[in-house]
Amino acid sequence: MNELILKSTQLKKRYGDFEAVKGIDFEIGRGQVFSLLGPNGAGKSTTISMLSCLLKPSDGDALIDGHSVVNNPNGVKSVIGYVPQDLALYDKLTAKHNLKFWGTMAGMGGPDLTKRIDELLERVELTDRASERVETFSGGMKRRLNIAVGLLHKPKLVFMDEPTVGIDPQSRRRILDMVKELRDEGMSVLYTTHYMEEAEELSDFVGIIDHGSMIAQGTQAELRRTVGEQDTLRLHFDESAPTAALSEKIGQLEFVTTATANESEIVVTVPEAAAVLPELMSVTAEENQRVRSIDIEEPNLEAVFLHLTGRALRE
Repeated sequence: MNELILKSTQLKKRYGDFEAVKGIDFEIGRGQVFSLLGPNGAGKSTTISMLSCLLKPSDGDALIDGHSVVNNPNGVKSVIGYVPQDLALYDKLTAKHNLKFWGTMAGMGGPDLTKRIDELLERVELTDRASERVETFSGGMKRRLNIAVGLLHKPKLVFMDEPTVGIDPQSRRRILDMVKELRDEGMSVLYTTHYMEEAEELSDFVGIIDHGSMIAQGTQAELRRTVGEQDTLRLHFDESAPTAALSEKIGQLEFVTTATANESEIVVTVPEAAAVLPELMSVTAEENQRVRSIDIEEPNLEAVFLHLTGRALRE
């Protein structure tokens, strides 16, 4: 691995008897994208809040560009950018005035701040809306402006907490492309998401987090190897189909590794899809259930999550 920008060691957060984050260890190299992948409530936002010094860890520590989040939060804040899941924008201000306000709060000013604001408005494709109030913006436009705020002071490492939640596909595409551009320019990114396809597209390294624990991490190739050469089959049924009961029967077949009901589909992992398909169809026929369609996928990060936790990522 190249030189580290972040090293987390046994980072924990407790609320009374509840341990929200349970001793997380991971590293990020300079110029890399590291994705924290996990369902809602897994501990992703709590982890980022500790790393950005918004929450004090209950135990453990992390070094960011050599600064301790426990002992030197001001040093940490000087080198990080933070793009929170909740928008940090003032609706009654224009896009330009929002950036000017946050730049001033960061100690910036004068021609340098003006130049930086213009650069970022161009980067997030909002130059033509610079003088309009944020309350007139779409959700995607607000998300992009939120990212611009996090980039104002040219951080070495930027935290992006679920930056594409609730936006249109076009804005989502722009944000994903922007993350890759930032990496290509040498910036490091810690990106949290529960969208498997985003982590697959963006990441140099992925950490899979669930119930506050980092249950696996590595390159995508390394993670896929944890499930072996398994195929994933998605059996799609009518909404009225008893998928939970049906998945239990499928899970008892000899060559089925896992079978999980997920709304109107059953997700099955098997060593070889073609060899198992006849038996799967036989079971569904015995239960008088019609399979509407079948998708066959090679191993991916969702298959890794299913293998490690026994359930689909979005449950």
